[in-house]
Amino acid sequence: MPMDGKLRRRLEKALAEVDEHGTPGPRLLDDARRMWSRAQKLIAMNVIPTEPDADAMELACYALQLPQKQTKLAAGKLGRSSLKLRAEAAAELLVSMLEDDADEALTALLDRATRLLQELPQRQPMLEEARVLADAVNLDDFGVGGLVQLMVPLTLTGGGLAQLIEALEKRDQYGYWDARLKESFHFKQSRRIARMRLELARKTAAALSAELAEDAPP
Repeated sequence: MPMDGKLRRRLEKALAEVDEHGTPGPRLLDDARRMWSRAQKLIAMNVIPTEPDADAMELACYALQLPQKQTKLAAGKLGRSSLKLRAEAAAELLVSMLEDDADEALTALLDRATRLLQELPQRQPMLEEARVLADAVNLDDFGVGGLVQLMVPLTLTGGGLAQLIEALEKRDQYGYWDARLKESFHFKQSRRIARMRLELARKTAAALSAELAEDAPP
């Protein structure tokens, strides 16, 4: 079964609420579409030699954005362990959402998408599609967008711009980004994009740090 209009509309409806409390907003749907677009661009770079299972990949991109209980994921923690929790929760949510009224074709698509999600956090996924999707997910942490995402949990715990700069400085000091570049990507093309985004993030952080220094009390 392909990703048809009816299935997309059902997923879009589920993504129209950004949390388990039913708060409406466009964020999750925007993120799902952006992730799928990013995965397609990686595929267009010929990172894998075979024709990918595009329908399963697209469904997995939507599933990864389904609203999850906040207790499922540790806010602000990134890397393979949190990706594993996220992928497991996404597979569970996708199955519970679709399995009851799925026909044979949808069941087959659901099986392929959940297997893709299960493979996603592995160090060496067996499925090429899982490698592409893992790189697309991990690219979210890099660049200016990654700074914004890091700011969200800091704000929720009472932090601000100074704490953001402090967190970024610590990550550089401890070699966090070097480790992420080494461990989080399966393809050189993805790693190259991540490096460019990281450079932009560092320039943005340096500009923000300079502004904070200008505004510091005498």
